[in-house]
Amino acid sequence: MKKIILGFLTALLLIGCSSDKALDVNVEPTLVVGKSLADLKLNDQFEKAHALDATTTKVLFAFSDDMGHLSNDYFATKEASYLSDNNTQYVADISGAPSLIRSMFILPGLKDFKHTVLLLTDKEVSAPFRAKVDTTKLLLAYVNNGVISEIKTISTKEDLITAIETK
Repeated sequence: MKKIILGFLTALLLIGCSSDKALDVNVEPTLVVGKSLADLKLNDQFEKAHALDATTTKVLFAFSDDMGHLSNDYFATKEASYLSDNNTQYVADISGAPSLIRSMFILPGLKDFKHTVLLLTDKEVSAPFRAKVDTTKLLLAYVNNGVISEIKTISTKEDLITAIETK
């Protein structure tokens, strides 16, 4: 009986961790200079819908656990208004996590943060954002009237602080 249960749990784990690289193959990248993010509408960790507003000049994307932890740990030390005070919106891609893990662990953990975390939860929706970018780093898209004017990759806390706080 133990072997059956262990086998079942292992199968669930393998199914939940399978890669969908095929989604990225024929997807047109969204995070490209000149592309518009004006239509970006995502829910936050409390399922409240958000869109870019006229004051947003930077959109920060975290695609990996490590970069998500780096940014969330830093933002947790700041006031709740830190991102909005710096005209920045923060997007975390949690689409790769199995739905059970996402609902039992990730979302409850995100609800503890005082800062707003916009979420990419669907692999098909996140694929254009992940296409042709280094997903092991944070990606900061500078926007002007909703259009990407510059893209910067960030891999350290110091670079994150500089990028967020520089006007």
